[in-house]
Amino acid sequence: MKKIILTGDRPTGRLHIGHYVGSLRRRVELQNSGLFDKIFIMIADAQALTDNADNPEKVRANIQEVALDYLACGLDPNRSTLFIQSQVSELTELTFFYMNLVTVQRLQRNPTVKAEIQMRGFSDNVEGSEGKAGTPVGFFCYPISQAADITAFKATTVPVGEDQEPMIEQTREIVRKFNSVYGPVLVEPDILLPDNAACLRLPGTDGKAKMSKSLGNCIYLADDADTVKKKVMGMYTDPTHLQVSDPGHVEGNTVFTYLDAFCRPEHFPEYLPEYESLDALKDHYRRGGLGDVKIKKFLINVLESELGPIRARREEYAKDIPYVFEVLRKGSEEARAVAAKTLSEVKAAMKINYFDPAVLSELIK
Repeated sequence: MKKIILTGDRPTGRLHIGHYVGSLRRRVELQNSGLFDKIFIMIADAQALTDNADNPEKVRANIQEVALDYLACGLDPNRSTLFIQSQVSELTELTFFYMNLVTVQRLQRNPTVKAEIQMRGFSDNVEGSEGKAGTPVGFFCYPISQAADITAFKATTVPVGEDQEPMIEQTREIVRKFNSVYGPVLVEPDILLPDNAACLRLPGTDGKAKMSKSLGNCIYLADDADTVKKKVMGMYTDPTHLQVSDPGHVEGNTVFTYLDAFCRPEHFPEYLPEYESLDALKDHYRRGGLGDVKIKKFLINVLESELGPIRARREEYAKDIPYVFEVLRKGSEEARAVAAKTLSEVKAAMKINYFDPAVLSELIK
Protein backbone atom coordinates (compact mmCIF):
# COMPACT_ATOMS: atom_id res chain seq x y z
CA MET A 1 0.00 0.00 0.00
CA LYS A 2 1.22 3.49 -0.85
CA LYS A 3 2.03 5.83 2.01
CA ILE A 4 0.01 9.01 1.58
CA ILE A 5 -0.37 12.13 3.73
CA LEU A 6 -3.37 14.47 3.83
CA THR A 7 -3.42 17.52 6.07
CA GLY A 8 -4.32 21.20 5.85
CA ASP A 9 -5.55 24.41 7.44
CA ARG A 10 -8.64 26.61 7.46
CA PRO A 11 -7.93 30.00 5.79
CA THR A 12 -9.41 32.24 8.44
CA GLY A 13 -6.22 34.21 9.06
CA ARG A 14 -2.46 34.18 8.66
CA LEU A 15 -0.77 31.15 10.17
CA HIS A 16 1.04 31.58 13.48
CA ILE A 17 3.88 29.79 15.22
CA GLY A 18 1.44 27.43 16.91
CA HIS A 19 0.54 26.14 13.44
CA TYR A 20 4.23 26.03 12.61
CA VAL A 21 5.45 23.86 15.49
CA GLY A 22 2.21 21.87 15.63
CA SER A 23 2.14 20.81 12.00
CA LEU A 24 3.88 22.97 9.37
CA ARG A 25 7.45 22.22 10.43
CA ARG A 26 6.66 18.52 10.61
CA ARG A 27 5.03 18.56 7.17
CA VAL A 28 8.21 19.92 5.64
CA GLU A 29 10.28 17.27 7.41
CA LEU A 30 7.94 14.53 6.18
CA GLN A 31 7.98 15.98 2.66
CA ASN A 32 11.77 15.92 2.60
CA SER A 33 12.09 12.50 4.24
CA GLY A 34 11.29 10.58 1.07
CA LEU A 35 9.20 8.13 3.12
CA PHE A 36 5.86 9.02 1.52
CA ASP A 37 4.60 8.41 -1.99
CA LYS A 38 2.27 11.42 -2.05
CA ILE A 39 1.61 14.42 0.17
CA PHE A 40 -1.59 16.47 -0.16
CA ILE A 41 -1.83 19.82 1.65
CA MET A 42 -5.30 21.35 1.61
CA ILE A 43 -6.44 24.91 2.17
CA ALA A 44 -9.82 24.10 3.70
CA ASP A 45 -11.88 27.08 2.52
CA ALA A 46 -15.16 25.15 2.33
CA GLN A 47 -14.81 24.15 5.96
CA ALA A 48 -13.89 27.72 6.87
CA LEU A 49 -17.17 28.88 5.34
CA THR A 50 -19.19 26.67 7.70
CA ASP A 51 -18.81 29.32 10.40
CA ASN A 52 -17.91 32.27 8.16
CA ALA A 53 -20.72 32.04 5.60
CA ASP A 54 -21.58 35.70 6.13
CA ASN A 55 -18.00 36.81 5.49
CA PRO A 56 -16.72 35.01 2.38
CA GLU A 57 -14.27 37.83 1.62
CA LYS A 58 -12.36 36.95 4.79
CA VAL A 59 -11.90 33.38 3.61
CA ARG A 60 -11.05 34.45 0.06
CA ALA A 61 -8.38 36.92 1.20
CA ASN A 62 -6.71 34.39 3.46
CA ILE A 63 -6.25 31.79 0.72
CA GLN A 64 -3.29 33.85 -0.43
CA GLU A 65 -1.97 34.36 3.11
CA VAL A 66 -2.01 30.66 3.93
CA ALA A 67 -0.43 29.73 0.59
CA LEU A 68 2.39 32.22 1.21
CA ASP A 69 2.97 30.73 4.66
CA TYR A 70 3.08 27.22 3.17
CA LEU A 71 5.67 28.12 0.55
CA ALA A 72 7.73 30.22 2.96
CA CYS A 73 7.97 27.33 5.42
CA GLY A 74 9.37 25.06 2.73
CA LEU A 75 6.44 23.16 1.27
CA ASP A 76 7.57 22.43 -2.29
CA PRO A 77 4.93 22.22 -5.07
CA ASN A 78 7.17 19.71 -6.84
CA ARG A 79 7.02 17.36 -3.86
CA SER A 80 3.68 18.18 -2.23
CA THR A 81 0.31 18.86 -3.84
CA LEU A 82 -1.09 22.17 -2.54
CA PHE A 83 -4.78 22.62 -3.33
CA ILE A 84 -7.97 24.48 -2.43
CA GLN A 85 -10.73 22.34 -0.96
CA SER A 86 -13.68 24.02 -2.69
CA GLN A 87 -12.14 23.37 -6.10
CA VAL A 88 -12.46 19.61 -5.58
CA SER A 89 -16.23 19.14 -5.74
CA GLU A 90 -15.91 15.38 -5.30
CA LEU A 91 -15.22 16.03 -1.61
CA THR A 92 -18.72 17.47 -1.17
CA GLU A 93 -20.29 14.45 -2.84
CA LEU A 94 -18.38 12.04 -0.61
CA THR A 95 -19.45 14.03 2.44
CA PHE A 96 -23.09 13.62 1.44
CA PHE A 97 -22.77 9.86 1.07
CA TYR A 98 -20.94 9.51 4.39
CA MET A 99 -23.70 11.38 6.23
CA ASN A 100 -25.76 8.19 6.06
CA LEU A 101 -23.10 6.33 8.05
CA VAL A 102 -23.03 8.65 11.10
CA THR A 103 -25.74 9.42 13.63
CA VAL A 104 -26.53 12.84 15.06
CA GLN A 105 -25.91 11.42 18.53
CA ARG A 106 -22.40 10.32 17.55
CA LEU A 107 -21.54 13.78 16.25
CA GLN A 108 -22.88 15.33 19.46
CA ARG A 109 -20.50 13.14 21.48
CA ASN A 110 -17.43 14.22 19.49
CA PRO A 111 -15.27 16.16 22.02
CA THR A 112 -13.68 18.36 19.35
CA VAL A 113 -17.06 19.33 17.90
CA LYS A 114 -18.38 20.18 21.37
CA ALA A 115 -15.31 22.25 22.23
CA GLU A 116 -15.39 24.15 18.92
CA ILE A 117 -19.10 24.90 19.24
CA GLN A 118 -18.56 26.25 22.74
CA MET A 119 -15.52 28.29 21.69
CA ARG A 120 -17.50 29.98 18.91
CA GLY A 121 -20.42 30.74 21.19
CA PHE A 122 -23.03 28.93 19.13
CA SER A 123 -26.27 28.54 21.03
CA ASP A 124 -28.51 25.49 21.17
CA ASN A 125 -31.46 27.86 21.16
CA VAL A 126 -33.45 28.62 18.05
CA GLU A 127 -32.41 31.58 15.96
CA GLY A 128 -33.61 34.84 17.39
CA SER A 129 -33.40 33.77 21.02
CA GLU A 130 -30.73 34.90 23.44
CA GLY A 131 -27.15 34.39 22.30
CA LYS A 132 -25.87 33.47 18.87
CA ALA A 133 -27.96 31.55 16.40
CA GLY A 134 -27.80 27.76 16.62
CA THR A 135 -24.92 25.72 15.25
CA PRO A 136 -24.80 25.69 11.42
CA VAL A 137 -25.40 22.19 10.03
CA GLY A 138 -22.26 22.47 7.93
CA PHE A 139 -20.17 23.18 11.00
CA PHE A 140 -21.83 20.40 12.97
CA CYS A 141 -20.96 17.97 10.16
CA TYR A 142 -17.32 19.06 10.07
CA PRO A 143 -16.05 15.57 11.09
CA ILE A 144 -17.86 13.99 8.14
CA SER A 145 -16.38 16.54 5.74
CA GLN A 146 -12.95 15.84 7.18
CA ALA A 147 -13.46 12.12 6.65
CA ALA A 148 -14.26 12.84 3.00
CA ASP A 149 -11.07 14.87 2.64
CA ILE A 150 -8.92 12.14 4.13
CA THR A 151 -10.48 9.18 2.36
CA ALA A 152 -10.72 10.86 -1.05
CA PHE A 153 -6.93 10.65 -1.26
CA LYS A 154 -6.72 7.30 0.55
CA ALA A 155 -4.45 8.94 3.08
CA THR A 156 -2.63 6.53 5.37
CA THR A 157 -1.22 9.25 7.63
CA VAL A 158 -2.75 12.48 8.96
CA PRO A 159 -0.35 14.79 10.86
CA VAL A 160 -2.41 16.90 13.28
CA GLY A 161 -2.44 18.22 16.82
CA GLU A 162 -3.81 16.20 19.72
CA ASP A 163 -7.08 18.17 19.69
CA GLN A 164 -7.89 16.50 16.37
CA GLU A 165 -7.65 12.92 17.64
CA PRO A 166 -11.46 12.58 18.04
CA MET A 167 -11.89 13.74 14.44
CA ILE A 168 -9.50 11.12 13.10
CA GLU A 169 -11.22 8.44 15.17
CA GLN A 170 -14.51 9.54 13.60
CA THR A 171 -12.95 9.10 10.16
CA ARG A 172 -11.82 5.60 11.07
CA GLU A 173 -15.35 4.75 12.20
CA ILE A 174 -16.77 5.96 8.89
CA VAL A 175 -14.20 3.95 6.94
CA ARG A 176 -14.98 0.79 8.90
CA LYS A 177 -18.73 1.30 8.48
CA PHE A 178 -18.46 1.95 4.74
CA ASN A 179 -16.18 -1.01 4.11
CA SER A 180 -18.37 -3.35 6.15
CA VAL A 181 -21.51 -2.34 4.24
CA TYR A 182 -20.20 -1.82 0.70
CA GLY A 183 -16.84 -3.58 0.50
CA PRO A 184 -13.14 -2.73 1.10
CA VAL A 185 -12.80 0.53 -0.81
CA LEU A 186 -11.63 3.10 1.74
CA VAL A 187 -8.35 3.27 3.68
CA GLU A 188 -8.29 3.68 7.46
CA PRO A 189 -5.82 6.46 8.36
CA ASP A 190 -3.36 6.73 11.24
CA ILE A 191 -2.82 9.93 13.18
CA LEU A 192 0.69 11.40 13.46
CA LEU A 193 1.12 13.67 16.51
CA PRO A 194 4.03 16.07 17.11
CA ASP A 195 6.93 14.23 18.78
CA ASN A 196 7.74 17.26 20.97
CA ALA A 197 5.26 17.59 23.84
CA ALA A 198 5.59 21.40 23.82
CA CYS A 199 4.43 21.42 20.20
CA LEU A 200 1.19 19.57 20.86
CA ARG A 201 -0.58 22.81 21.73
CA LEU A 202 1.55 25.93 21.96
CA PRO A 203 -0.12 28.43 24.30
CA GLY A 204 -0.80 32.03 23.41
CA THR A 205 1.64 34.74 24.49
CA ASP A 206 -0.73 35.56 27.35
CA GLY A 207 -0.47 32.02 28.71
CA LYS A 208 -3.95 31.00 27.57
CA ALA A 209 -4.25 27.44 26.32
CA LYS A 210 -4.88 28.34 22.68
CA MET A 211 -3.47 30.92 20.28
CA SER A 212 -6.34 32.88 18.79
CA LYS A 213 -6.52 35.87 16.49
CA SER A 214 -9.52 37.16 18.42
CA LEU A 215 -7.56 37.04 21.69
CA GLY A 216 -4.61 38.89 20.16
CA ASN A 217 -2.14 36.39 21.62
CA CYS A 218 -0.50 35.08 18.43
CA ILE A 219 2.93 35.44 16.91
CA TYR A 220 2.38 35.18 13.17
CA LEU A 221 4.85 33.76 10.67
CA ALA A 222 4.52 37.02 8.75
CA ASP A 223 5.32 39.25 11.77
CA ASP A 224 8.42 41.40 11.35
CA ALA A 225 11.33 41.20 13.81
CA ASP A 226 10.23 44.25 15.81
CA THR A 227 6.72 42.89 16.24
CA VAL A 228 8.01 39.52 17.41
CA LYS A 229 10.30 41.27 19.90
CA LYS A 230 7.44 43.37 21.27
CA LYS A 231 5.19 40.34 21.68
CA VAL A 232 7.86 38.28 23.43
CA MET A 233 8.77 41.08 25.82
CA GLY A 234 5.10 41.29 26.84
CA MET A 235 4.80 37.54 27.26
CA TYR A 236 3.29 35.87 30.32
CA THR A 237 5.87 34.21 32.61
CA ASP A 238 5.67 33.29 36.30
CA PRO A 239 3.49 35.66 38.37
CA THR A 240 5.35 34.67 41.55
CA HIS A 241 8.75 35.59 40.07
CA LEU A 242 8.60 39.23 41.09
CA GLN A 243 12.32 39.89 41.54
CA VAL A 244 15.40 38.44 39.88
CA SER A 245 16.41 36.78 43.15
CA ASP A 246 13.08 34.96 43.51
CA PRO A 247 12.94 31.24 42.67
CA GLY A 248 10.89 30.74 39.50
CA HIS A 249 8.54 28.16 38.08
CA VAL A 250 9.29 26.68 34.66
CA GLU A 251 6.13 24.60 34.37
CA GLY A 252 3.30 26.72 32.99
CA ASN A 253 5.75 29.49 32.14
CA THR A 254 5.00 30.46 28.54
CA VAL A 255 8.54 31.60 27.77
CA PHE A 256 9.98 28.23 28.69
CA THR A 257 7.22 26.41 26.81
CA TYR A 258 8.27 28.33 23.69
CA LEU A 259 11.91 27.49 24.36
CA ASP A 260 10.96 23.81 24.65
CA ALA A 261 9.34 24.08 21.21
CA PHE A 262 12.02 26.12 19.41
CA CYS A 263 15.34 25.94 21.26
CA ARG A 264 18.16 23.77 19.89
CA PRO A 265 21.57 22.97 21.47
CA GLU A 266 23.41 25.17 18.97
CA HIS A 267 21.52 28.23 20.16
CA PHE A 268 23.40 28.35 23.46
CA PRO A 269 26.98 28.90 22.22
CA GLU A 270 25.63 31.56 19.84
CA TYR A 271 23.18 33.47 22.04
CA LEU A 272 23.70 32.42 25.68
CA PRO A 273 27.17 30.83 26.03
CA GLU A 274 27.16 30.88 29.84
CA TYR A 275 24.68 27.98 29.78
CA GLU A 276 25.37 24.62 28.23
CA SER A 277 21.78 23.54 27.75
CA LEU A 278 18.12 24.40 28.26
CA ASP A 279 18.07 22.17 31.34
CA ALA A 280 20.86 24.25 32.88
CA LEU A 281 18.94 27.44 32.15
CA LYS A 282 15.80 26.00 33.76
CA ASP A 283 17.72 24.90 36.85
CA HIS A 284 19.08 28.43 37.35
CA TYR A 285 15.62 29.96 36.96
CA ARG A 286 14.20 27.55 39.53
CA ARG A 287 16.97 28.43 42.04
CA GLY A 288 16.49 32.18 41.56
CA GLY A 289 18.90 34.81 40.37
CA LEU A 290 17.80 34.77 36.75
CA GLY A 291 15.54 37.51 35.41
CA ASP A 292 12.66 37.19 32.96
CA VAL A 293 14.11 39.85 30.65
CA LYS A 294 17.25 37.79 30.02
CA ILE A 295 15.16 34.70 29.22
CA LYS A 296 12.93 36.69 26.88
CA LYS A 297 15.90 38.20 25.02
CA PHE A 298 17.26 34.70 24.50
CA LEU A 299 13.86 33.54 23.18
CA ILE A 300 13.77 36.51 20.78
CA ASN A 301 17.10 35.39 19.28
CA VAL A 302 15.95 31.78 19.10
CA LEU A 303 12.71 32.73 17.33
CA GLU A 304 14.47 35.07 14.93
CA SER A 305 16.92 32.35 13.90
CA GLU A 306 13.94 30.25 12.78
CA LEU A 307 11.43 32.86 11.66
CA GLY A 308 13.87 35.21 9.90
CA PRO A 309 14.51 32.91 6.90
CA ILE A 310 10.78 32.09 6.68
CA ARG A 311 9.92 35.79 6.65
CA ALA A 312 12.49 36.47 3.91
CA ARG A 313 11.14 33.68 1.69
CA ARG A 314 7.59 34.87 2.26
CA GLU A 315 8.49 38.36 1.09
CA GLU A 316 10.00 36.92 -2.09
CA TYR A 317 6.94 34.79 -2.89
CA ALA A 318 4.69 37.80 -2.20
CA LYS A 319 6.33 39.56 -5.14
CA ASP A 320 4.84 37.00 -7.55
CA ILE A 321 1.26 36.29 -6.50
CA PRO A 322 0.30 34.95 -9.97
CA TYR A 323 2.84 32.15 -9.41
CA VAL A 324 1.29 31.36 -6.02
CA PHE A 325 -2.17 30.96 -7.55
CA GLU A 326 -0.80 28.92 -10.45
CA VAL A 327 0.63 26.50 -7.87
CA LEU A 328 -2.80 26.24 -6.27
CA ARG A 329 -4.57 25.85 -9.62
CA LYS A 330 -2.33 23.00 -10.75
CA GLY A 331 -2.50 21.37 -7.34
CA SER A 332 -6.29 21.57 -7.30
CA GLU A 333 -6.48 19.93 -10.72
CA GLU A 334 -4.23 17.10 -9.59
CA ALA A 335 -6.16 16.66 -6.35
CA ARG A 336 -9.46 16.58 -8.19
CA ALA A 337 -8.29 13.81 -10.50
CA VAL A 338 -7.32 11.65 -7.52
CA ALA A 339 -10.56 12.38 -5.64
CA ALA A 340 -12.62 11.61 -8.77
CA LYS A 341 -11.09 8.15 -8.97
CA THR A 342 -11.99 7.43 -5.35
CA LEU A 343 -15.52 8.77 -5.85
CA SER A 344 -15.95 6.46 -8.84
CA GLU A 345 -14.94 3.49 -6.70
CA VAL A 346 -17.30 4.60 -3.93
CA LYS A 347 -20.24 4.90 -6.35
CA ALA A 348 -19.51 1.48 -7.80
CA ALA A 349 -19.45 -0.06 -4.33
CA MET A 350 -22.74 1.69 -3.47
CA LYS A 351 -24.35 0.42 -6.70
CA ILE A 352 -25.11 3.93 -7.98
CA ASN A 353 -22.81 3.89 -11.03
CA TYR A 354 -25.77 3.36 -13.36
CA PHE A 355 -24.18 4.58 -16.57
CA ASP A 356 -20.98 2.62 -16.34
CA PRO A 357 -21.04 0.64 -19.63
CA ALA A 358 -20.76 -2.75 -17.95
CA VAL A 359 -23.47 -1.92 -15.42
CA LEU A 360 -25.76 -0.34 -18.01
CA SER A 361 -25.63 -3.42 -20.21
CA GLU A 362 -26.87 -5.49 -17.26
CA LEU A 363 -29.61 -3.02 -16.34
CA ILE A 364 -31.17 -2.89 -19.82
CA LYS A 365 -31.15 -6.60 -20.54
